[in-house]
Amino acid sequence: MRNFHFPGRSTVHATNAMVATSHPQASLAAIEVLREGGTAVDAAVAGSAVLGVIEPQSTGIGGDCFALIQPRGEGKIVAYNGSGRAPKAANADWYLERKISSVPLTSAHAVSIPGVIDAFATVLRDHGKFGFDRLLQPAIKAAEEGYVVAPRIAFDWKNQFEKLKNGTNTVRYLLPGGKPPVAGDVIRQAELGKTLRAIAKDGRDAFYKGPIAEDMVETLRGIGGLHTLDDFAAHTTEVTTPIGTMYKGYDVWQCPPNGPGVTALLMLNILSRFELTKYAPVSVERFHLEAEAARIAYMNREMHVASPDHMKINVAEMLENGFADEYIGKIRLDGLLDLPNVAPPMNPSTIYITVVDKDRNVCSFINSVAHSFGSAIVSNKSGVLFQNRAGGFRIQPGHPNCIEGGKRPLHTIMPGLLTKGGRSTMSFAVMGGQYQPTGQTHLLTNILDYGCDVQEAIDMPRGLHYEGQYQLEDSVPADVVEGLKKLGHKTTSVVGPLGGAQAIWIDWDKGTLTGGSDPRKDGCALGY
Repeated sequence: MRNFHFPGRSTVHATNAMVATSHPQASLAAIEVLREGGTAVDAAVAGSAVLGVIEPQSTGIGGDCFALIQPRGEGKIVAYNGSGRAPKAANADWYLERKISSVPLTSAHAVSIPGVIDAFATVLRDHGKFGFDRLLQPAIKAAEEGYVVAPRIAFDWKNQFEKLKNGTNTVRYLLPGGKPPVAGDVIRQAELGKTLRAIAKDGRDAFYKGPIAEDMVETLRGIGGLHTLDDFAAHTTEVTTPIGTMYKGYDVWQCPPNGPGVTALLMLNILSRFELTKYAPVSVERFHLEAEAARIAYMNREMHVASPDHMKINVAEMLENGFADEYIGKIRLDGLLDLPNVAPPMNPSTIYITVVDKDRNVCSFINSVAHSFGSAIVSNKSGVLFQNRAGGFRIQPGHPNCIEGGKRPLHTIMPGLLTKGGRSTMSFAVMGGQYQPTGQTHLLTNILDYGCDVQEAIDMPRGLHYEGQYQLEDSVPADVVEGLKKLGHKTTSVVGPLGGAQAIWIDWDKGTLTGGSDPRKDGCALGY
């Protein structure tokens, strides 16, 4: 269906196994694991660990992780919540007494306990064949021997120069020669390599206990953090059940809260009330309806979604057919709904990996350090760049997502899985902070409504209605932009690309895999 949009990449095809990541070096590391007989989860961990070195603006071992895994591509889907908690000593009163009304994003207070290493260990325990001793080797090599900076990563590095210039230990670790690297530069991170070596040798405890944990706690407490060694030692990954909805005869699965996946499910429930195919895929009507669905869904997320034990309305209620009818029934094609302006506290960066192995084990795997380069705090000796995920909390007593010791914040990262008749059809996600629910909805409707293949669906022009403005990529045609303005949308052109996506489609009848990878990033899909 390339006749209706801009020419892009070809899809990638294979019969045995496939991986799609945001960097070729990570895709290759994952493919090598698969060729050695590793599982989809083994490959995802290897690729993710590489990205934690070579794509530091997006991910790293100081970040968090979520995963959806379906063994052999059918039956029970397992959700893994590898997000971290606030330090036990954190509470809203402590901040309010100091006249802090929102979490400062480049402070130690923005750092929740990093969850990714324990998440790696947990998914490998349940679904892996190999251990850290094998799977971290490509990441160790990249850190110690050096990696070449890719163009999109260089773009992000340059954009974050001021932030890194003023961070904690970031000049030493992330600004070689005092300036951001450019595409083609070689970067080495010996301290991070040494930390990865310790984890490869002694497992997750090397990170959460002992000298590395002591260094992390000393760094954070040295700049005002409330973290303790007990906070690190107590961290665990939650193994849980996914949430889902049906759209166009397919089941769409997400991790439950504190993940934000319910937002995309709400958007799909709203859009299911409309016949999108009455309108062209890149049209005023289609972009308008998507924006209105997003405004309703994001508003409800910000009101209701938090760590599940603090939510006052549960996910099942939010996914009921009549939920939000008071708004949905008022959607019209000649103007905007009158809704309160929603200002979510986070708009971070992410990496996403999807893997399907020869046994059709399916892994949808997403990691992040939250904002680009996270908190801009690197541990003193161990080279760990910390996320700023606790910036997703509110300092607002009574709000479900108010900061509290031992609580997980509302997240933005969300791996997706599409099934039909209980079998995996597509493992997918769209990176990019607050864009992710809209991005997943856009991707799925491109495929299920408009008949795109996975690469066409990824390539399609994008928009995000965020904080009262409709951010549109330059590829959105001028007449569509003008039409949206006439409806009352305040449009703006985005500086960088909106998000980045990976997807693998499984054709069970033909025995083939079809992969797509976003040209907005540096990555690729590879299969064999």
